[in-house]
This record gives sequence, C-alpha cells and structure tokens, in this order.
Amino acid sequence: MPSLSQLVIIVAAIAAFASVMALGVQLSSRDQLANRLKAVARRRQELSARQRDSLKGVRFQPNRRVSWMKSVLGRLNLQQAIDDPAIKMRLGQAGWRRPSAAVTYIFARVAGPVAGFALALLYTASAFAQAPFLTKAMILLAGTAAGHYLPAILVANAVQKRQQALARGFPDALDLMVICVEAGLSVEAALLKVTDEMANSAPELAEEIGLTAAELAFLGDRRQAWDNLAERTGLAQVKSLSTALVQSEKYGTPVAQALRVLSQENRETRMAAAEKKAASLPAKLTVPMIVFFLPVLFIVIAGPAAIQVMAAWK
Repeated sequence: MPSLSQLVIIVAAIAAFASVMALGVQLSSRDQLANRLKAVARRRQELSARQRDSLKGVRFQPNRRVSWMKSVLGRLNLQQAIDDPAIKMRLGQAGWRRPSAAVTYIFARVAGPVAGFALALLYTASAFAQAPFLTKAMILLAGTAAGHYLPAILVANAVQKRQQALARGFPDALDLMVICVEAGLSVEAALLKVTDEMANSAPELAEEIGLTAAELAFLGDRRQAWDNLAERTGLAQVKSLSTALVQSEKYGTPVAQALRVLSQENRETRMAAAEKKAASLPAKLTVPMIVFFLPVLFIVIAGPAAIQVMAAWK
C-alpha cells in the first residue's frame, strides 16, 4: 500500500499533467483558429487580385447622353438640385435608383417647359393661325404648364403604382417571415428566404427585401438598414415593421412575437379595407344605375304601352 505522501505526489503529478494537456489543447486550438483566419484572409486576397486582373482591360465609359445632360445642368447651376436627397428618395420610391436618374429627372423638369412651349407654338401656327391672340396665348401657356408638370406627374404615378404593388405582397411576405423566424432562422436568413420565394409573385417587394438583407450584412448600424427600407418604400406598414424590429433588437424582445403581432394587424387592416370597399360599392353604383340602367328599364316597361297608345290614336 502506498503511503499518504506517495498518494499526494501521484495526485499532484496527475493534476499537473492534466493542466499541461489542457493548456496545450487550448494553445493548439488557438493556433488552428489563427490558421483558419489566415487561410480565409489569403483566399480573400486571391479572389480580389483575380477580380482586379479580370477588370484591368475593362474601361467604364459614362453614357454620353447623361454626360451631356449633366454638363447642361452644370452650366445652369443646378448641381445642388441633382444632389438633393429628397429628389433621390422620391425617385428611389419609384424604383429608379440609377445614378443617372436624378440627372434625367432634373433635365426633364428644365427641358419640359421649353419642349411644351415649342410644341404648342407649332400647333398654334398650324391649327390656330387665324385665332385671336388671347387664344394663342392660352394654348402656349397650357403647353408650357404641361411640359413643366409632366415629369412630376409621371414620377408620382410610378411611386403610386410601386407602392400598390408593395402593399399587395407585403402581408404574404410578413407571414413567410413569421414562419421562417419561428422555424429557427435568423432575421437575415428569413429575409433572403422571402426574397427567393417572392421573386416571381412580388418582384418589387423582393427587390426591397433583398436590398435590406444586403444592408444588414454590410452596414455597421442595423437601425439604418431598417430606416432605409421604410424610406425606400414609403409605406406605413413597412415603417411599423422597421420600428418593431429595431425595438426588438434594442430591448431583446422575441422577434417572432413582434412579427406575429404585425402580421395579425396587417391581416385585420386588409380585411377592413376590403369591407370599406364593399360598403362604398352601393354609393358608387348609384350614378351608373341612374344614367345607364333606369332609362333602359323604363323603355322596356313603358315601350309596349306607348306603342299601343300611338297605334290606337292612329
């Protein structure tokens, strides 16, 4: 039987060996992690160098038409209007996010009145050559006003159509996000899944959600990505989604619960909108019935009697 001192020595030796082994495993795991990070960084550098090599012979030339319009606007001191964030946000809500969109829009606002005046002048000279001066002046004024307001009207129409398309697909996208988050996916993965699934049924909404997923991956401030989504769409329900997700990430509340509440609210809002349209249908049908249906009904009912009376008088 070993003595007590020998047992103490054996236990101390085993403990020292275990400590050395644990320290060695920890150091080796750190070395492996460092090697993996170095390998990833090396691979990234290789891909970047390969991409630069492939782009060496490519020259990006700006569009001549856009360059000409930009030079004209620069001579008119309208560079500040091109860089206006409100105009860019409005064009973004219409789905026009190219760098040349603001230049084209401002140039159309400048050239529209001139083109409208020229067309009205040609029309007046050909069709109203003998008309009074006041009539010609009114036609010229109408053409100039039409050229001035036409670009803004087109942008407003595009924004309205895009918002309607986004609003139609948003409840389905929100329901799909609820399913994905409750299944265990992260918010970014849920957004990517929604983007893939909604690409055919709602391409506008899929584009916005995909752009938001990219911003969440690259922007340092996640709140900025959600705010950008609300600004790009201009919809109240998307603003509510952004606010709910920001608060959920800030205070640690369950994301799935917040999404489920929003989904229920959107479903109730859509049902209320359908009921409102159904309730307003009788009032809207009153005028068409009076103008189109009642005269035909009176003719069908009173027509034979009128024909008999006329025949009896003869």
